[in-house]
Amino acid sequence: MIKNDVIVIGAGASGMMCAIECGKRGRSVLVLDKALKIGRKIRISGGGCCNFTNTNMSPINFISNNSHFCKSALSRFRPDDFISMLKKHGVKYEEREDGQLFCAKSSEEIIRMLEKESNDSGVNIILNCQIQDVKKEECFMVSTNHGIFESESLVIATGGASYPLIGASGIGYKIAKQFGLKITELKPALVPFIFSRKDLSIFGELSGISIDAAIKCNKMEFRGSILFTHKGLSGPAILQISSYWKKDDAIVIDLSPDIDIYGFLIEKQQGKSKIEIHNLLSQYLPSRFAKFWCDSHIQSKPVNQYNEKELKGIANLVHNWEVKPDSTEDFKIAEVTLGGIDTDELSSKTMESRRVKGLYFTGEVIDVTGQLGGYNLHWAWASGFVAGQFA
Repeated sequence: MIKNDVIVIGAGASGMMCAIECGKRGRSVLVLDKALKIGRKIRISGGGCCNFTNTNMSPINFISNNSHFCKSALSRFRPDDFISMLKKHGVKYEEREDGQLFCAKSSEEIIRMLEKESNDSGVNIILNCQIQDVKKEECFMVSTNHGIFESESLVIATGGASYPLIGASGIGYKIAKQFGLKITELKPALVPFIFSRKDLSIFGELSGISIDAAIKCNKMEFRGSILFTHKGLSGPAILQISSYWKKDDAIVIDLSPDIDIYGFLIEKQQGKSKIEIHNLLSQYLPSRFAKFWCDSHIQSKPVNQYNEKELKGIANLVHNWEVKPDSTEDFKIAEVTLGGIDTDELSSKTMESRRVKGLYFTGEVIDVTGQLGGYNLHWAWASGFVAGQFA
């Protein structure tokens, strides 16, 4: 039986960060992962360019049953701290919209950086390692296909339930339950919507159309692109609002957030324009969508044939179009998992279990979910960093 100070299960973002920090403290660290390479989710993040953090980092960008839990970790590991690591290793990056930071070249640069840091910190990594059993007597004992390993501290950095095709298995939740920790309800998050069969028969012809819009649901609002698909709705704004949507909720879509449609229509009406209203709306909306939308919601006719009350009603519909999704895609498509290890079970200062001394959790397995835009990866870095100071 091989003894280590720390065993980290999971060689993703939070697990590697935690292992590196533990190694810097002189702890003997072993990382175990069933994948053949480290950082599988890092590799696909940001379309292969890794949206590794966001300059607008704030607790308000995260969802949890305890909105205060993430504050400590975020205050102790900031975007600038990760940027310092990149600069140390010569990794170039670029800022895109809304403060999102990406690698200028490839996410592989982040992987190489983590590998170099872990090597320099004396971290040992065993890949293609299947976890068979975890138990605790005087120490933690982890049984695997590579043998049994023992440690004083055990860090669970296994990720959530999203992306099972790249390795998500739910083993982190299984281990937590084994030690008596509570798990909050798990749901797919940052995920496209699916229409009902009835709505799909109506909206299906719009597949491929993209619109810049503002989306509201449950007191949250996001601005960005929405995309009609062969199943329902996708696009950045849709993914964002999906984390706040609940079954049977409607989402409210402002199809023209930058233009006062009522003022535009009134101006045309007063000018006695004879242009069909769907042709007018196509100045700000894709023409195929404008025609469909008018056919579905109003009686399209020349704008000079409407009165002011009718035009106000049309404008209100454009700015407050209600759509009721049937469901969302499942964990196979979801970017992250909503829910996880109940934060009441953990110390926000250390990520250690309140029930089991020496047992730590980091990253997506915890009930902390970020918005789209680099927030989830930053939570992985921050929670891993914090756990690495104590494990």
